[in-house]
Amino acid sequence: MVGVSRLEIRETEEELKQILAHQKTATGKERVQLLYLLKTGNASTISQASVIIGRHRVTVQKWIQQYQTSGLESLLEKKQSSGRPRAIPSWAEKALDQKLQQEEGFNDYQEIVDWLEKSLGIKARYKTVHKLVYYRLKGSPKVTRPKSIKQDKAQAEAFKKTL
Repeated sequence: MVGVSRLEIRETEEELKQILAHQKTATGKERVQLLYLLKTGNASTISQASVIIGRHRVTVQKWIQQYQTSGLESLLEKKQSSGRPRAIPSWAEKALDQKLQQEEGFNDYQEIVDWLEKSLGIKARYKTVHKLVYYRLKGSPKVTRPKSIKQDKAQAEAFKKTL
């Protein structure tokens, strides 16, 4: 069993209670709870604290080592996901959003795919573009209704006013 005799927790019990109350993630709560258990004496060893928290002893030891070397801020820091980068970068997304705001817009999603490839040099699948435009940007291609060549514009405006 590994003891905690060399561990010195710099925060007081009250500070740890307040920090625990302000945590929004489960991992943050677990880590502050570990420090609180050790500070108050409810857990005298790392093994006891790991049983109370429900984490493996090695995980708890890593948390304590991180706390000792880097402090509480480092222990509670959120880690960024190292997932796959987006197919359409944020700068291209902004350019596309501006283009969608313009009056002429696009006729369909395939035209957007072609525009991305020709203008910005980004190859993206139809499905990816559809999800980006429809769900993230909350936009859609602006499809204009077909108009007759024979239509008189003045007569159409007069109709709109009297309607």
